[in-house]
Amino acid sequence: MLGGPPPPRGGGGRAPPPPPPPPALFFDAVREIAQACGSTGWTASVLGVHAWHLALYAPKAQAEVWGDNGEKAATRICSSYAPTGEVTVVKGGFRISGRWRFSSGCDHCQWALLGGLVTNAEGVPVDMRTFLIPCSEYAIEDVWDTIGLRGTGSNDIVVDNVFVPEHRALSFGPVTALDVPGHVVNPEPLYRLPYAAIFTTSISTSIAGIAQAAYDAYLTSVRERFTCSHGQKVEEDPFAHMRIGRAGSDIDASWLLLRRNITDLYALAQRGEEPPMALRARTRRDQVLATERCSVAVDLLMENSGGDAMRTGPHPVQRAWRDLHTGRAHAANDPERALVMFGQTGLGLRVDDPML
Repeated sequence: MLGGPPPPRGGGGRAPPPPPPPPALFFDAVREIAQACGSTGWTASVLGVHAWHLALYAPKAQAEVWGDNGEKAATRICSSYAPTGEVTVVKGGFRISGRWRFSSGCDHCQWALLGGLVTNAEGVPVDMRTFLIPCSEYAIEDVWDTIGLRGTGSNDIVVDNVFVPEHRALSFGPVTALDVPGHVVNPEPLYRLPYAAIFTTSISTSIAGIAQAAYDAYLTSVRERFTCSHGQKVEEDPFAHMRIGRAGSDIDASWLLLRRNITDLYALAQRGEEPPMALRARTRRDQVLATERCSVAVDLLMENSGGDAMRTGPHPVQRAWRDLHTGRAHAANDPERALVMFGQTGLGLRVDDPML
């Protein structure tokens, strides 16, 4: 879990609580888990980030989920951030209805974070918020039937006219500006990182782990294969060697860039400095290209894995290939949007996007 419920503050002579571990440690763990199982790594990453996101909410919202002293620390939160529902402003908060799709791990969670647009009297969107709702107030529809990441259980969440109080509706404006109500109880540098960087890195880190698993599995399987057309072991084929070199480099580069950017952002936060837009844009650039590089790398390996990899069954390279391409379809992995933002930032143009 990245972040999580704050421990009781020091007092009465007690030592202050230790600071949260650096975010890179969380992503290291996610990558390792994803190498063993793509679905488990993906779900652990996404649900782990939700604990960090909740720590940005008003203390009252945090207490409702975690308890006043963090006694409910094991509480899990799922999400569907796309603003697909209907939001109505009412006294004291909002009423929301609608269907939110692709909520990974939702069957194992007690709360959900759901995105929504707030409009004015003319129906024009004026704000985007994330609404925090307990599982007693939504239904889950089992619709997740895919070729990859099947174990994530990314089902639909359905809400019917549920009231959400103001303190459980966090606007993206303060989140992007790194000035949120949760800083009152969570002042540590961990909670002063850009949401876009944390969330999108969680997606690509899982993919980097899946790609590494495919690479390792390919090296194992290739030692046992012969090419019928040339009558030689595949491990002696120089063209297979080239694929190994290209794939290994792309997978390594993906992970190194992802980890570098999170480390750089955290170092700035530790010094109390605001992350510059150039670094935010670089983080998004490297995140989408990490996913792209991993996809290309695993494609190279899959193409050279032989007919056995195409059979219906548990072939490890094929499984990684299916998981990776399913994960790449996530909206966070849109390369064109992120690269345009990077180019605009590099040219000194204004960029207004909540995912930067």
